[in-house]
Amino acid sequence: MTSASVRNDLRIELAELRAANLYKPERPLASPQSPRVTIDGTEVLNFCANNYLGLADHPAVIDAAKQALDDQGFGMASVRFICGTQHLHTNLESRLSTFLGTEATILYSSCFDANVGVFATLLDERDAVLSDHLNHASIIDGIRLSKARRHRYRDLTDLETQLASTRTARRRLVVTDGVFSMEGSIAPLREICALADRYDAMVMVDDSHAVGITGPTGAGTPELLGVQDRVDIVTGTLGKALGGASGGYVSGHAEIVDLLRQRSRPYLFSNALPPVIAAGALTALDLATDPARREALHQNTATFRAQMTRAGFHVLPGEHPIVPVMFGDAGEAVRIADRMLRSGVYVTAFSYPVVPMGKARIRVQLSSEHSRDDLDQCVEAFLAARYD
Repeated sequence: MTSASVRNDLRIELAELRAANLYKPERPLASPQSPRVTIDGTEVLNFCANNYLGLADHPAVIDAAKQALDDQGFGMASVRFICGTQHLHTNLESRLSTFLGTEATILYSSCFDANVGVFATLLDERDAVLSDHLNHASIIDGIRLSKARRHRYRDLTDLETQLASTRTARRRLVVTDGVFSMEGSIAPLREICALADRYDAMVMVDDSHAVGITGPTGAGTPELLGVQDRVDIVTGTLGKALGGASGGYVSGHAEIVDLLRQRSRPYLFSNALPPVIAAGALTALDLATDPARREALHQNTATFRAQMTRAGFHVLPGEHPIVPVMFGDAGEAVRIADRMLRSGVYVTAFSYPVVPMGKARIRVQLSSEHSRDDLDQCVEAFLAARYD
């Protein structure tokens, strides 16, 4: 039983979070994930989900999941190598490889697990990993679990310096997000790959916020920047553009994927992805190939960014449907978000430790299914909250 003193310490810590506007409440939805959701009995516009292509409640995705529930059951009750593999899993892995232009793919229960499972499998104390300073927490945690020497770079000049200083390492792995989740910016993969060629390093990209929506066919940032054949490892999620449920993957060279099947702990010791998710994701992949959805998303993104800039808000530049609206002060960001929810627009304030101290923001996320009226209402809610 937790001692009274520990519980009291935790209460104090929680109170300090609330006082500093760093406490993160959770708002239960009483509806499916959609451009409009119901919170506390009220329907509001939703601008804070990763549902970029609007597939989380698409009828075809739901029907596929229902059919899999009838045909394949609720869960696998096993890990993959014991008795937890169905044709749904192998079909999804094959389809992802074709979509991404890679040799092989392995499924995980989440992209967090996928990232955690890579580093300790491929790297040891003889190796070095070089990680962008803006990388996702799952990459940071995965690197911590490996025995490799750890280096963090801030820009391309810094990366080259560190590549030069780690020449004696057996293996070197440069890892970056394809799209940085709090910035909406795209990593300079062409330049990273050129440096990796010069210094004989591997390249890994977490493309969770890009797959399905970025590149000519939606295959992500390596496709967008023309480096699909150079990137060694791509990780990603099924929980954003590709249906929004859960599940992740590692895709890349066949030898890498095969070794992960043998030694990656989050894969070996976690139940297989539920059949309903695999089936839904397969259908979501079919729908994601429709260029009209990506075009609608990109049009909404450009329109909203232009509207917010004209309205005088500080919006981080870019072309991605992640649109960070900067406030700096955590209390102000929370106040604006709360006021907007009362106006019928749901956005979320982000503050430390999710973003650096003093860099609080509201991260707006667009969907292909938002209408022009939805965008107008969101901008109007920002303006009303600012002057309230």
